[in-house]
Amino acid sequence: MTRVQLTDGEWEFIEPYLPIGEYGPYPERLRGQFEGVIWRFKTGGQWREMPQEFGAWSTVHNRFRQWRDEGVFGALLEGLIAEAAKRGEVDLSLVSIDSTTVRAHHDAAGMHLDQDVLTALEKAAAEEGKARSKGAAPKNETDRKPKQIRSVRSDDAPGADADSV
Repeated sequence: MTRVQLTDGEWEFIEPYLPIGEYGPYPERLRGQFEGVIWRFKTGGQWREMPQEFGAWSTVHNRFRQWRDEGVFGALLEGLIAEAAKRGEVDLSLVSIDSTTVRAHHDAAGMHLDQDVLTALEKAAAEEGKARSKGAAPKNETDRKPKQIRSVRSDDAPGADADSV
């Protein structure tokens, strides 16, 4: 039972992204190993459950780890995006950025502004502060005394008399 995951056209696009080193996989086994990786993530099965037609599960798993560590999947994704852009098939409305993982570049820490821009920003901030405080009572009145909080100790508590023991 053959479980072909890729068409010949898809494989022609993917194959150049997969490195073949001096001691790397045999080119004729490369497609089967890549399809084994696809099978693993498509089905959610365990590596050890992989059908034998993709090769030994340990070999496919090791190949996957090598490709992961060398950045093959990131390069493949960038290649797919570039190919889709050439065809005019990129839909940026599907792009999502999670702000919990986005960080500013280290060069963003020392932002330099023109003096005119800085003055305009300071003026806008001051005007916003005035607008917020209109009609609102001052938060820290100097003529008010702070409320005293009475501490409750066990001997001050009702029913804590020595007689009631």
